[in-house]
Amino acid sequence: MILSCANAALALSRINSEKNPRCCWTAMPLDPRAARFLEMMAVGRVKSQTRDIADRRLGLQKLMAFAKADHMSPPGTDLTLNDSIPARLYVPEGAENQITPGIIFFHGGGLVAGSIDTHDVIARALCASSSCRLISVGYRLAPEHPFPAALDDAIAAGGAICTKAGNINIDPKRIALVGESGGGALALLNAHELKEFTFALLFLICPVLDFASESDSRREFAEGYLIDRVVIEGDLADVLQGRAERTDPRVSPLHLTGLERLPPTIIHTAEYDPLRDEGNSLASKLSNAAVRVTLHQHAGMLHNFHALGGIIPQGREALQAMGEEIGKALRA
Repeated sequence: MILSCANAALALSRINSEKNPRCCWTAMPLDPRAARFLEMMAVGRVKSQTRDIADRRLGLQKLMAFAKADHMSPPGTDLTLNDSIPARLYVPEGAENQITPGIIFFHGGGLVAGSIDTHDVIARALCASSSCRLISVGYRLAPEHPFPAALDDAIAAGGAICTKAGNINIDPKRIALVGESGGGALALLNAHELKEFTFALLFLICPVLDFASESDSRREFAEGYLIDRVVIEGDLADVLQGRAERTDPRVSPLHLTGLERLPPTIIHTAEYDPLRDEGNSLASKLSNAAVRVTLHQHAGMLHNFHALGGIIPQGREALQAMGEEIGKALRA
């Protein structure tokens, strides 16, 4: 396993380690800009005793307005996969008539919020910096569509894209599954379940992977670090609605078996993210399963930092570097 205690631009040496990803890292203070952002959010926050899904979605939409990128692809083209699943295809500038590697992208939002539109900047930035075609998948959201609707859409979309890759100038042998936050679980489950296809890369950004147990980072950053425990648990309740247990590996994919079949994997976690430890734990499990894995823990950063480039310059740098890393891995 390759580990790095990364600044946002990934410009640090990589450190070889054994099983504990935290063993090499020295805690860094929360980034000052991130701290000011959290203070600003705390001042404007009104705590409510009831959950309003419209507010949850509006909150993420406002948050994603802070996404910034120095380089973006042209606007995408809307598609429909399997006659029902919305998607958007992004093509790197100048590559219209070229065959390129491909990215299947699953946006974040806890499977209850987010959309192709809210994550348009992220998708265009990853497309441009990787020089790969990217398809952003608009899976169904809870609570209107509870478990396993999002997962069913994600797997159906992954299969459809792989099957028709050549028709949209994507090299079927060079496809990456990319997911952030809740979309990270969808990307991981795609790689695990779609056994008939061979993916070249699995790339996870601050993934949500474990509801079966509570990690140290979930306890330490349970409140006041952008994504609170009450939000995480509310998302889970909206998704499950009694249709599965939180211990189900499709809900908590950190507990999947058969990990040795997974493709080479790159995981990005943030030091001050409640979800940090589950991403780091997946890296250890993959390493133990003899999967080639690279783990970057971003010092002083928050959950979703890569989408906060308008506030945190390191986030914008990280987004650029992530795309470059994907492109390099797919062309290795």
